[in-house]
Amino acid sequence: MKDQDQNDSQEIGPAGEKLQKVLARIGVGSRRDVEAWITQKRIKVNGVEATLGQRVDLHDAITIDGKVIKREEAAESVRRVIMYNKPDGEICTRDDPEGRPTVFDKMPKPKEGRWINIGRLDINTTGLLMFTTDGELANRLMHPSYEMDREYAVRVRGEVDDEMIERLKAGVVLEDGPAKFTDIKQAPGGEGFNHWYHCVVMEGRNREVRRLWESQGLVVSRLKRVRFGPVFLNSDLPMGRWREMSQYEVDILSAEVGLTPVAMPQMNAKSKDKLERMQRKSSRPVARTERVARTLRPALDAPATGGRISRQPQIEGDRRPSAPARQDGERAPRTPRPAGRGEAPTGGRSNRGDAGRGAPQTDRPAEGAKRPAKPAPKKRPGLKLVADEPSGKRRGAPAGSGQRPGFGRKKP
Repeated sequence: MKDQDQNDSQEIGPAGEKLQKVLARIGVGSRRDVEAWITQKRIKVNGVEATLGQRVDLHDAITIDGKVIKREEAAESVRRVIMYNKPDGEICTRDDPEGRPTVFDKMPKPKEGRWINIGRLDINTTGLLMFTTDGELANRLMHPSYEMDREYAVRVRGEVDDEMIERLKAGVVLEDGPAKFTDIKQAPGGEGFNHWYHCVVMEGRNREVRRLWESQGLVVSRLKRVRFGPVFLNSDLPMGRWREMSQYEVDILSAEVGLTPVAMPQMNAKSKDKLERMQRKSSRPVARTERVARTLRPALDAPATGGRISRQPQIEGDRRPSAPARQDGERAPRTPRPAGRGEAPTGGRSNRGDAGRGAPQTDRPAEGAKRPAKPAPKKRPGLKLVADEPSGKRRGAPAGSGQRPGFGRKKP
């Protein structure tokens, strides 16, 4: 009887699941995107405008901008993740009114849902960018409460001392609040005033890494993301190419944010071959014709340029004196070439090379008059020449390029 009273006193929650969580899981968008769409009154449930926190089930009809969202149990259990090595010159939006290339242009089209970018990189930042069809996974990876660290390789211009490093690790106040690096280590590479560093942040705020270095009076000349949580960017993924993560890698990434593993969809032989062809194509380096022109940052309110700086026009006095114009009919006619072969051509050419052309064998210099050939160098005993043996392993990429070892970081 007592147990029955306790069960009766328990509050029974409403049926269904939150709307933003359902739409995020099927890949419509992240939770933040869906919440913004609900606030903008773009989403309706059963013909009525949706509200924040509203719960839905499989029997409810959901529309976004008048389009009905198809929901199936199989579609809600798909979790795919893609790694992309972003080049500079691409923006992290689906559509750009200025017509600039976006990171979604090279993504393969999924059968169900759509790709959601996990975080953003500005137009001049390169490196690791991930996409997923699971909005809940994207939301957790981006949320600060899950503490997914992000590592960047950065090249700064200017003198860096120990006091600056300590200030950046202790924290500085930016326009949108305090920020800091949890770790900073100098990397080999760079010359003069250019120095490479690896730094780690725990959030993905807009241009946070650049603003932190700029707060110390330094200029960031290059910035590349090399790690996101347990995912490392390896040298086997060329810039401008993507690779789909394996089931094992997706499970590790999901476990980092407390999600249970979800099996990837089964593909038939035709779909599997197509995906393998796309991955092989994506593993090739980007050709020169495919590269995006780098957008340079303007200096002192100057307009941004996407190509080389135009040359200044020459001053009239700096030009070389040109040859006088030739009047028609001044050029002398050419002497016709003789028809017989072996005769020396007329003109200013020297005919000294024709002296031995038809000379008999007896008129030619004797073989003994030639200079003797230089003997081959003898090897000294006990020494090995470098060319006698094959070279050893090739050196890896310098640390300044931002390449780090593979997958499988242990979370501290």
